[in-house]
Amino acid sequence: MINKICVVTGCRADYGLLKHLMNIIKQDSELDLQIIATGNHLSSDYGLTYQEIEQDGFTIDRKVNALDSTDTRVGISKSIGIGISGISEVLDELNPDLLIILGDRFEILAASIASLIAGIPIAHLHGGETTLGAFDESIRHAITKMSHLHFVAAEEYRKRIVQLGENPKHVYTVGGLGVDAMLHNELLTREDLEKQLGLSFNKKNLLITYHPVTLDKTQASDQFGELLAAVRNLEDTALIFTFPNADPESRVIISMLKKFAETRPNTFVYTSLGLTRYFSCINEVDGVLGNSSSGLLEVPSFKKGTINIGDRQYGRLAADSVINCGANQADIENAIDQLYSQSFQLKLATVENPYGCGGAADKIIFQIKALDTPINTKKPFFDLAF
Repeated sequence: MINKICVVTGCRADYGLLKHLMNIIKQDSELDLQIIATGNHLSSDYGLTYQEIEQDGFTIDRKVNALDSTDTRVGISKSIGIGISGISEVLDELNPDLLIILGDRFEILAASIASLIAGIPIAHLHGGETTLGAFDESIRHAITKMSHLHFVAAEEYRKRIVQLGENPKHVYTVGGLGVDAMLHNELLTREDLEKQLGLSFNKKNLLITYHPVTLDKTQASDQFGELLAAVRNLEDTALIFTFPNADPESRVIISMLKKFAETRPNTFVYTSLGLTRYFSCINEVDGVLGNSSSGLLEVPSFKKGTINIGDRQYGRLAADSVINCGANQADIENAIDQLYSQSFQLKLATVENPYGCGGAADKIIFQIKALDTPINTKKPFFDLAF
């Protein structure tokens, strides 16, 4: 029987998706929740977001520093090595029955390698998805092959995991955890949000997050420069930016963003909004702009539009509220015009999120508790019939 469940979280994004699941585990008398915080969470450059975990009432069992001091490609590779070393020691101390990890970040790759070598079964959430423009694509599928239980957001993703040689009996379609996160967060009023963030919403408002496209030959600075050029002259529009994740060239984007905001009173920049304020912002703005997975996973449930720039998220299921565009000024400007068009705004009311309508976390815990035999870490490859 599984009792001790260890959840690894490496950044604000995966914690936002994991929070409700962690609460369910914490409140279950038959389960013992363990938490490892690593990666961005422990970096002052990215907001020391482990504090949000603690403010939400969780006890972090171990903090594992795993970020090299640079955001170069060499630095990211070093971070993976540091993470494997640190998390290996922590897993030996905590000795969980099951490790829960989500997604495709390099910090999560480190955790999965450490768990694999330690012989600790892995439950992987949000596998089977595709994102053409980032090395997260390969990391995600590599984690799938190291994992033993798979909880996916859509049937298409379940089929892809089976195609990778995983036993269909261990792949569960539960829906997206982002929808759960939205449904279990009480949003702030517009007035309270403005007070907490020190901003004033304008006639028009956009929430913007842009991450480096890690498999693209074009420099992150060039692509982000195109985005800034597209929004530079927007009138009567508040531009609310959040920092990118710790990927190669992320600090270049942060530097450009700070400089852009210096002389623009309509531009507001935040290292991290935190889950409640982030969702509250989505609820108040006209749409989101950038290349964050949140624009596809969560924003459609708010009946708001998403402008998805470039190919970082290419391949993921997308609602009709998502406008895909190229990473150049002209395409982004055209997409903004489309976002504000009457025809587009009218159809938002009927948009359905392909990641479901909630309940993913409950389904995950139900399946874990329903296991009647120990998880066999000797995992045979499941061959498809040819």
